[in-house]
Amino acid sequence: MTRSSPLSSWLPALLLAVVVLALWEGASIVLGLQTFLLPRPSLIVGKLVELWPSTLARGIAFTASEALVGLVTGVACGTLVGLATARWRTARETLVPIGIGASTVPIIAFAPITINWFGPESMLPRVIIVAVMVFFPTMVNTIRGLTQVEPAALELMSSYAATDRQTLMKLRVPNALPFWFTALRIAMTLSVIGAVVGEFFGGPLYSLGIYITNQTGVSDYASAWAAIVLACFLGIAFYFAAILLERLLVPWYAAREAAR
Repeated sequence: MTRSSPLSSWLPALLLAVVVLALWEGASIVLGLQTFLLPRPSLIVGKLVELWPSTLARGIAFTASEALVGLVTGVACGTLVGLATARWRTARETLVPIGIGASTVPIIAFAPITINWFGPESMLPRVIIVAVMVFFPTMVNTIRGLTQVEPAALELMSSYAATDRQTLMKLRVPNALPFWFTALRIAMTLSVIGAVVGEFFGGPLYSLGIYITNQTGVSDYASAWAAIVLACFLGIAFYFAAILLERLLVPWYAAREAAR
């Protein structure tokens, strides 16, 4: 069986994106769509080039830093709590349902409250929002990976008289890594969403969320769309970073999935 290259696996999606953009551009010209309805891709790209040196570069750097700090904080805390919770059955049976339920709560609704606590210019409100958003998926997946181990593998470790620590490091943690990276991929995109949407409620004028809100308010929709596209690129970059990290740290899992 021949293995497909990463480029060939992404080629259909790239071709589809090109076709959609071409249809978007053509339909906007033929139908005479106004920019307040849907700006043409060429107009959005022009705004990206025009605004990048003065505004968008600073905005994406600030928003990315918020997302990254919140991501690292939430993932680290979720992983540690997951490790501790997986150790005790009672804690696991109590906290996992709470974590699953809490992950459905619209955390972004707390944005106005955290902004009132720390001020609109502070990075902390968005960091807290992002950290809470990524905490629960990380915690739940870490617990699942540490506990959903094949009984035969546990019996084998027991037959070798392995200690709890050896079982954890040589069996449970490797088993949990694919689950953890699944949570990381989810957390990567959630972190950008949380940072940008959190900025809708307050933040520096150059941050992407505030910039989108302000430009929409003055009917400069092409500039607003330019910031939206930039936020999309940021989320995609974070997602690919998670995939690259997974391929570096757990190459055996990536090879197994590719073989399937």
